[in-house]
Amino acid sequence: MHDIVDLERRGVPGVFVASAEFVEAAVAQSVALGFPGVARVFTPHPIQDRTDDEMRAYADDAFERIVSAIVG
Repeated sequence: MHDIVDLERRGVPGVFVASAEFVEAAVAQSVALGFPGVARVFTPHPIQDRTDDEMRAYADDAFERIVSAIVG
């Protein structure tokens, strides 16, 4: 979250990407850092035991949301 907030402060669009386990933490941290509306995209959780194919599917699913958050 710190990196995305730093990018936003510099005028560079960014998107925070994490698994769904971290929704509450991401919201709390973005509020604490003064950027409550920072773009966030969440994937299913957990990811550590996923196969390469499953991870690609997660990435494919998130891709449009990430792009939309950057250009939207």
